[in-house]
Amino acid sequence: MASVTPILDQNFDVDKLTYEIFSLLENKFLFGCQESNGNGVPLEKSDISNATLFNDLKSNKNVTGKVRILSIDSNGSTDGVLAARTLVHLEERLCQESGNPNAKIADYFDVAAGSGVGGILAALLFTKGNDGRPIYKAKEALNFLVKNRRKLFPSSSSNGIIRKLFHSSSKGEKIFRQVFGESTLKDTLKPVLIPCYDLSTRAPFLFSRADAFESDGYDFKISDICAATSADPTMVGAFEMKSVDKRTKIIAIDGGVAMNNPTAAAITHVLNNKHEFPFCNGVEDLLVVSLGNGVSNPDCSAPNLVQISGEGASDMIDEAVSKAFGESMTSNYVRIQGNGFDAKKCFKKSMHSSTNDKKLLAIVEAMLTQKNVESVLFRGKKVVEKRNSDKLESFAGELVKEHERRKLSILPTVVFKQNSPRTSSATVSTVSSY
Repeated sequence: MASVTPILDQNFDVDKLTYEIFSLLENKFLFGCQESNGNGVPLEKSDISNATLFNDLKSNKNVTGKVRILSIDSNGSTDGVLAARTLVHLEERLCQESGNPNAKIADYFDVAAGSGVGGILAALLFTKGNDGRPIYKAKEALNFLVKNRRKLFPSSSSNGIIRKLFHSSSKGEKIFRQVFGESTLKDTLKPVLIPCYDLSTRAPFLFSRADAFESDGYDFKISDICAATSADPTMVGAFEMKSVDKRTKIIAIDGGVAMNNPTAAAITHVLNNKHEFPFCNGVEDLLVVSLGNGVSNPDCSAPNLVQISGEGASDMIDEAVSKAFGESMTSNYVRIQGNGFDAKKCFKKSMHSSTNDKKLLAIVEAMLTQKNVESVLFRGKKVVEKRNSDKLESFAGELVKEHERRKLSILPTVVFKQNSPRTSSATVSTVSSY
């Protein structure tokens, strides 16, 4: 019989792989059992287990597991600090639940989607370093945002109108280049999805690791992607970028304009990507963590209207996703959002003042202790008994269970495309200097 195709071969045939696994099990377990027990001797427990496993494999029952998705909203009222602090809490809980002090967020998710600052966080946590591990821990990513948010998300701009409309460099871009070096989408550990809005085509554009493996025309530097998804059109203007092969040109502005909450895009990507997620057929096969970043300032100035519009769309995505999960929502989907007060209103002066960093962190901590709010499609929201932190901790347990289950599984839940060695290998710094 032909040998089984390696699971991580990016060109593998799912049907062929499944057929060969079934054939192997049938020859080894079922036929073997009949030969050794053909005289009426009852099957041993191990034989019964093997036969049961074979039947489960054929019916695709309880063996392929769940795909784990992390989705992070755009800036919100906390400049991404709420999502970053939530990820610190989640990573600490994952270390505790798994008994592995070196566990990282990327170890327990299969897909990361992030818009605006959410895209920056996804890049920090899922880009591969020289040691083959994520370049940042969650706590390092939080420190990075707190220290650099005044450079990445300026509260006002002294640039002229021409520079606002089109610019070539900013403090944020320089920071991204120093952190990510020459790393591209192909250098992420897991599938990553980061949106922006392309002014040249007047349409949303989704940076995707899967597309990058299909063509260099869709492979972009991570530093450019972070600059693109966080390019606030009211502050720093659009960001021009090109793909690795220089064939694709994008004039990008903030991902929050196109997709403030990328959860639906991530779910759609997984359900329609049978190459990497061959056995995922519906939302019941997913575990989704969606992170918000606090409510926006209701002041109807032009910059805030963009945020209000984006967060309204974000809430609608949350409601629709909640409805799609139906009865499995409480076990398969969790949304963490700061509700009830606007972080920016808690500051008499600019929230971007360096003296307000500790105050912002304290506000974010309070958001984590709030009671969780669940969305009901077209019926608003309801407050549940569990706090945000409680729901996050419960979900961490489910993520660890799925991680452990895969160690004993024969069929792959995910089959990631792998990056082939390049002559100019990407190099990234493993410790932030910011």
